[in-house]
Parts: sequence; structure tokens; C-alpha cells
Amino acid sequence: MTDPVLTLSGVTAGYGPTHVLKGIDLTLARGEPVSVIGRNGAGKTTLLNTIMGLTKMHGGAITLGTRDITALPPFRRNAAGIGLVPQTRDIFKSLTVEENLLAAQSGDATLDEAYALFPRLKERRRNGGGQLSGGEQQMLAIARTLMTGPDLLLLDEPLEGLAPVICDQLMQVFDDIAATGTRTVVLVEQHAEAALTFARRALLMAGGTIVHDGPAAALRGSDLLERHIGVALHS
Repeated sequence: MTDPVLTLSGVTAGYGPTHVLKGIDLTLARGEPVSVIGRNGAGKTTLLNTIMGLTKMHGGAITLGTRDITALPPFRRNAAGIGLVPQTRDIFKSLTVEENLLAAQSGDATLDEAYALFPRLKERRRNGGGQLSGGEQQMLAIARTLMTGPDLLLLDEPLEGLAPVICDQLMQVFDDIAATGTRTVVLVEQHAEAALTFARRALLMAGGTIVHDGPAAALRGSDLLERHIGVALHS
């Protein structure tokens, strides 16, 4: 793999003394879209949190490009080019949509780019974050993270609890972001069909380890999906 944007080497991590990830080796190429699937408790969210610096490292190393970021706190990882959209969304509900976006703005990111991806946010730009629907809040959370100008975008179950029409809109946005080839996008998603359609490369996690790292198409029709997440998809 050429020009890696991120490398995890033997990473063991978790919360306090608990080990959730167990010896993870992973390399992400610059500009590639990757999906991560697995049952609840498989370690998917912990993987993203560890990349962001939100867990306790028990072993291994994390490299961003050629820079060792193993000991960097989350805000420095964000400044270095990693952006996380958490399940909790974490918008400022007392600020307007536009104030939320401007508060996160860094580098060359612009409001016009955010509004081009999410026209609904432009329509609602004067509304408070607490006045938005769940889908609109998720759009704002994603747009806020993009306003930090990340090279590596981490999306933690962004479709959870949303109406199918909103899920379709968000997946189109993720496709558009990935299609530019300028950002590495890692999508953690419970909807296996959406996840495997989004990315050519898929990681299947179980028990804090990666049990499949390869073509998403290879998981369709295999017994790995049924064995580890209880569904079967056909090619």
C-alpha cells in the first residue's frame, strides 16, 4: 500500500484497565474509503476512539503519515488532520447552525463547501442546533467535523436512528466525499448492506480483533457475515 495516511501497529487499547482492542495491525491509504462492520461490542467504536486518542493505550503504536501520534491528546490529533463524528453528535445546541460551523472552521474549509454538501443546513443556518431534527443534527455534526479540514474522517454509526430517506441522503454525501480522493473515510456502520456498498475495502471485527480485512465483495455470500453479525448478503 502506497502513501499510508494512518498505521496501527500491534495496538491494544481500551478503557481504564480493560482491553477492548487486541493487537490491531491496520494501514489506511490516503484517499481510500473503508467500512468497518461487526456486532455491538466487537470493538468498532473503540477502534475509532483509539485513533482519535480517546482510549487508554496498553500497547502498540499509531502513526499518522510518518508522525508517531501514540501519545498525542485528541485536540492535537484533530489539529494534525483527524476528524471524528461520534455517535453522540456533539453539536452546540445553544448556537445557530452557522455559529456551530464557524466555531469549528480551520484552514481552507468554507461555509460554502459545507452548504454545498448539505443544502438543508443553509436553509436552517439561523436556527439553533437544538431546533433541528435528528437528521439535521447529524448533518451538522458531519459538516462541523469537515470544517476542521481533516485528511482522515472517522464516522461512527452516522445512520443510527435516522429515517431511511435521511440515511440515503447521508450515504450519497459520503460517496461524494470519498469520490474526491482527497480524504480517507472510515465508516463504522451497523447496516451491513450500506457499509459494503460504500467501500471496496471492508474490515469485519469480532472480539476486539479484525477477522477480515479485504474486498467488501468477498464478504457477500460468505459465512463470515452470518457467523459474526448474524446476516447473510448475496452478491
